[in-house]
Amino acid sequence: MADHHSPPAECANCGATIPRRARSCPECGADERSGWRDSSVYDGLDLPDSAYDDSPLPRVRRGLPWYWIATAIVMIVAALFISIGRS
Repeated sequence: MADHHSPPAECANCGATIPRRARSCPECGADERSGWRDSSVYDGLDLPDSAYDDSPLPRVRRGLPWYWIATAIVMIVAALFISIGRS
């Protein structure tokens, strides 16, 4: 006879194998409180179409923006002029 603290061997919701002393399914989150039920709290949730978009994420540009490079050059040139003017 199964102990009420022991989960079933297989999740009724997603079919994943559940570890012996697990408190919830590691795959879908079904648990003893939900009765290891076949449905989820997210069933019937109306998601926007963008939630199902499988297109790749936009590429992240690496490196410094041009204006930071230009600012650094201006600061270096200004420091050179100041140091030359003091000598």
